[in-house]
Amino acid sequence: MNLTLKTTIKNLLKKYQSKPLKWLGQNFFIDKNAVKKIIDAAQLKNNDIVLEIGPGIGAITQEIAKKAGKVIACEKDPKMCEILKETLENFKNVEVIQGDILKLNFQFPKNYKIVANLPFYIVVPVIRKFLEISNPPKEMILVVQKEVAQRICAKPPKMSILAVSIQIYADVKIISYISKKSFWPTPKVDSAILKITSRGKPAFPQFGGRRASLNFFKIVKAGFSQPRKQILNNLKNGLKLNKPEVEKWLLKNNIQPTQRAETLTIQDWLNLTKTLKNYSITN
Repeated sequence: MNLTLKTTIKNLLKKYQSKPLKWLGQNFFIDKNAVKKIIDAAQLKNNDIVLEIGPGIGAITQEIAKKAGKVIACEKDPKMCEILKETLENFKNVEVIQGDILKLNFQFPKNYKIVANLPFYIVVPVIRKFLEISNPPKEMILVVQKEVAQRICAKPPKMSILAVSIQIYADVKIISYISKKSFWPTPKVDSAILKITSRGKPAFPQFGGRRASLNFFKIVKAGFSQPRKQILNNLKNGLKLNKPEVEKWLLKNNIQPTQRAETLTIQDWLNLTKTLKNYSITN
């Protein structure tokens, strides 16, 4: 059964009295080459354990199952779970779990991977969840909106709070782009295959552990509070520090007070966190 044929998809949906749910961001692959790109990017081996989020009717799931040792497919839509019982019946190494990935809690062995075609509304929550848990995946291969992928992979002078909050945990790379014509129903924008490689926990324990971690994100949030304004004013207002303090703090870390947050590197933010001990955050 070719699950990338539009007629096959429509027949399956009709058979199970289902339809693409816009609120779940359901767009099914109708391009075999796009699916191949995702599988190639994952570089799967026969001992890999893969968590697939939102398998839909199973087009990617089948291809993962051919190469990986085990696939855990987490699907929120009960109708899709019914379809998956049919489309995956010949694959004994696939376990389908019905539920919301953001609410489910289960343990994974070391060195598992995530492969997912993610709807826009859960991209950031999913990435943050799996980078921040005690046992993060070694890699995530995600299909996300092109613009979101570009924002996540941004570098100075075009950094964003999203880029900082992900790059502090992982190396990120756009593998390739996927045309919106590769999906049915056709979304409004093109997508990208995003590879996220976890580096494990950031170096916060070296200078304060959890407190440093909380401070890091407070500083970043304050710094980006008004992205087009100078970092000096954003930190002064966001952290309730006086102007001379902030200016001295920035210059100590080789950051000009007139810079904008988007020009700072990850190391700049870490340096600011490390040297914050001489100041106090009141909120």
